[in-house]
Amino acid sequence: MHLAALLDLGVEEQWLRDELARLPVSAEYTLTLTPAKKMGISGTQARVTTVDTEDHRHHSTIVKMIQTAGYADGVERRALDIFQAIANAEGKIHDVAPEKVHFHEVGAVDSIVDIVAAALCIDYFNPDIILSNPVEVGSGFVNCAHGRFPVPAPATQELLAAAPCTYGGVSGESTTPTGAAILAANVGEYQPTGVFTPHKVGYGIGHKDFEVPNVLRVALGDYTPQQSTPPTTQHFKLEANIDDMTPEAFQPVMQALFDTGAVDVYLTPIVMKKSRAAHCLTALTDAANKDAVAAAMLNESSTIGLRILPFEKIVLPRTEQIISTSLGEVRVKQVTQPDGRTRWKTEHDDVLQLAAAAGVDYLTAKNRIDFEVASQLQDS
Repeated sequence: MHLAALLDLGVEEQWLRDELARLPVSAEYTLTLTPAKKMGISGTQARVTTVDTEDHRHHSTIVKMIQTAGYADGVERRALDIFQAIANAEGKIHDVAPEKVHFHEVGAVDSIVDIVAAALCIDYFNPDIILSNPVEVGSGFVNCAHGRFPVPAPATQELLAAAPCTYGGVSGESTTPTGAAILAANVGEYQPTGVFTPHKVGYGIGHKDFEVPNVLRVALGDYTPQQSTPPTTQHFKLEANIDDMTPEAFQPVMQALFDTGAVDVYLTPIVMKKSRAAHCLTALTDAANKDAVAAAMLNESSTIGLRILPFEKIVLPRTEQIISTSLGEVRVKQVTQPDGRTRWKTEHDDVLQLAAAAGVDYLTAKNRIDFEVASQLQDS
């Protein structure tokens, strides 16, 4: 549906077919494009029919396939980012390293064509930012390679962990792992707060029939981000002064607070009455988790009371993307300031792992990775 919608939006069909022919699987599939309608809405319908007998491929095999196809840097990076998102999700679900993930459904030829075509079509328009409404995942059950699961499938939900989702809008699966991966690797802002002016609209017509039109709508236009001060959200600070716990005993308490919903936990050395050395244990949380965090602080520490202080927090809009460097893939978080400027930061855990894998010290790895990330962000 994503491929069909972007073709309907204006991607040149023959150009796309020529680009897909670079893949070493061109003899294993047929791409059929036809006009179609759903509940009165006209658009394009795409079908990838395969004669593939090898339905399972490792992540590393697909990476080599894309890297040797000779695509433009932007296309290659976008396609690899989508597959990396899937590998990260599957790796977390099955507790294996992403590079050792053995793809099932998304390793089949039709899914490879879907994902590489997505990268090609998006790069064709070269958008400054990609926006998305909340993602409807559907309801009921779906049959996966590992068995029968409730909708959304495990990989779909993991891939959409940072996205706003709606559930139960239709009977059946309305977002697949492939679709979720395309969103996860490309969307820059969900539920956009700025002003979008559409200039052209494309419709991708699905094959299933739902209670509502099974149609994916994609619009190309101009977007003006919201420049006002970000909205405030009420949060709570929970505090307890503790003078009868050893330093080692605070670690499990802090972990318990994180596990129950605290967004930050920290200790502050203080001096209490009679000059007793102590610590102020502080946890920050939102209203939904306030009671659970309070219970954890009372249950897991030696305090017999705590303070709850409401406060407001301003959070800058943030996006995350995966960028390839000479040492490997690294997550990069970007925030947008009220004046419209952006700043970014590489994920510490990723840099630490890449440094260890390369056998270099952390600072050397970070300086090298940050330099390469800065160059790529500047080019984009």
